[in-house]
Amino acid sequence: MHWPPLSPISPLVISILVPSCIAATSQGENSSPQPLPNGDSVCDCFLSNGTQPSYFSNHMFFDFRNLTKDAGVPALITNETLATIARPTSEYFSGDEWTSVWQLQGWSNSEGKGKGLSGAASVLMVNSPSNVYIQNNNDSDAASDTYMTLRTQRLPKFQTAAAFQTKTSDYQFVSLRMLARTTGGPGAVTAMFTYRDATATSNVQEADFEVLTRGPRERVQLTNQPSFDSNGQVNPNATRNVTLPDDMIWSQWAVYRLDWTSQSSVWYVDGQQLANITFQVPQEASGINFNAWSDGGSWSGNMTVYDQANLQIQWIEMIYNTSAPTTSTTRRRDPSRLWSRDAGPRGELLRRRDSSSRTCKVVCSIDDVAEAGVATMLWNSSTATRMAGADAPNGMAWAWALLVGSLVWLVAV
Repeated sequence: MHWPPLSPISPLVISILVPSCIAATSQGENSSPQPLPNGDSVCDCFLSNGTQPSYFSNHMFFDFRNLTKDAGVPALITNETLATIARPTSEYFSGDEWTSVWQLQGWSNSEGKGKGLSGAASVLMVNSPSNVYIQNNNDSDAASDTYMTLRTQRLPKFQTAAAFQTKTSDYQFVSLRMLARTTGGPGAVTAMFTYRDATATSNVQEADFEVLTRGPRERVQLTNQPSFDSNGQVNPNATRNVTLPDDMIWSQWAVYRLDWTSQSSVWYVDGQQLANITFQVPQEASGINFNAWSDGGSWSGNMTVYDQANLQIQWIEMIYNTSAPTTSTTRRRDPSRLWSRDAGPRGELLRRRDSSSRTCKVVCSIDDVAEAGVATMLWNSSTATRMAGADAPNGMAWAWALLVGSLVWLVAV
């Protein structure tokens, strides 16, 4: 193996990082990941695995698997005006756990009375908070009591749809995951994506993970937007239509993952990489979005009247960085509730550094863990030890990644 040359490094940095990397190769290969006993409050940062390992300062986990008291399928609202102003479907969606991070969407694609519809739409689409709800899991082999559903259905006069997004658009690079499936008829799109709005479509910045229900059930669409060139033609460098691994179809439960870094967007399903796109990677701070929709256009297709499609999600997890100052109060949480097993964001942390150090001393991971939402410690430079669960293929390569990654962290800050 050929190691890349190192730039000059100060003795202080070497003294901090090298012992940790040596310790990282001294553990037995049979170590198994162990959850941190006090949650991830000890973590200074989180290191993702995969093609583009990256450091992130914050961690959030939303769990929709045990919300029986909030479960119930709401009636469809057939008036487009009332649909946009509908109240949340349960107390969960009006509580602090949800509203501190997310916003339900209530708007339509109408350009105004007599002005037609936006884009290439041929059907009025109305996003309604009434289409985001908790539902009992009635699968014969159910692994959860409940899940969250985003519903879209074609009504005689319009397409009712579902969407929610983060309250802020200051997420600047993220490893975003959901345990999810898509069900229902053709003519809809379900999606998990980052989004930075712009006046001109050509300036929009977006990384998409999409299911098109009009297409084959074993294929998904992965895109760095905009995917069309100035002549309206699809740019093949910006998008991939790929087959799911292991004969999977999108109506089966799977972990969908999007890693957005400054160099690339990388997509995974159940840990297997689907695509790595380095062309037109979004660079600006963005929001995080989920939706289920159709507008009768060429992209979504046109749903048959009364047909329905759903994005169903058991949990959402992300590790991320933001462009906002770490003193922002919009994401501060009550420490007494931070590690509860209730649904909602858990482990959402500000980066912690003492005044004498710019290093990320305690590095944690949310990968290769036995339980979603739980972090394990990879290594701790303050004690020069690595915890069980940090094993990875090619121990020396992993140690090298930790060393180089830490140097990148130092340079970045």
